[in-house]
Amino acid sequence: MNEHSLSKRLAMVGAEVPSGARLADIGSDHAYLPTALMLEGKIQYAVAGEVVKGPFESAKRQVAKNGLSNKITVRLADGLAAVVPEDRIDTVTIAGMGGTLIAHILDEGVRSGKLQKTERLILQPNVGEQNVRQWLIANEYWIEREHILEENDKIYEIIVALPVTAAKTDSRKGEYTEKELFFGPLLAVEKSPIFLKKWQKEQQNRQRVWNQLQQAGTPQTEKITEIKEQLSWIEEILAD
Repeated sequence: MNEHSLSKRLAMVGAEVPSGARLADIGSDHAYLPTALMLEGKIQYAVAGEVVKGPFESAKRQVAKNGLSNKITVRLADGLAAVVPEDRIDTVTIAGMGGTLIAHILDEGVRSGKLQKTERLILQPNVGEQNVRQWLIANEYWIEREHILEENDKIYEIIVALPVTAAKTDSRKGEYTEKELFFGPLLAVEKSPIFLKKWQKEQQNRQRVWNQLQQAGTPQTEKITEIKEQLSWIEEILAD
């Protein structure tokens, strides 16, 4: 993968970035995504944020190599601390992290005033997608689109969210059940072959955990109750 040939996962994230966007790409992974989008002429300006010195230096070299240092600013900072008001960011991408970490980054962004909750969010958690959706709903975001794809034997989900005030539809206005947040409200409707493949595997994983807990004679706990409920949800959605 490089700035001229993004991975399938990053290409789909990039496809959701609006033309003319002012982008903050947090955890930018060599700045491949903002560089590719700038070379396409799709975005006006970008910030590539990195929290670790090595990737930060690599991102700077990547941007400079392509002659884009005046259009893409690379900053060494933790999460959305990479953004300053003068950037006028309207779109945020966070890809390739756990859902809990993504939610934490967004939370810190709101707390610090770096995230205005007017931005389009394009999020690709590697795990813990439910945590991301729960954060979005708690912070008055509406899930506009969801994608699921498989690449190199791994399944990824991409969640695109807008502030409720910017949503083009009055439908639902972000009111989802816990079951919908678990599967993804839009993915659960589409039920693509990759979606079904993911949840068949998740069913096996959770059943294994359930069996181990039963064999261990573990007292009924909140965790066991949660797994039992999830197994019921998965069985139901696979049977439909």
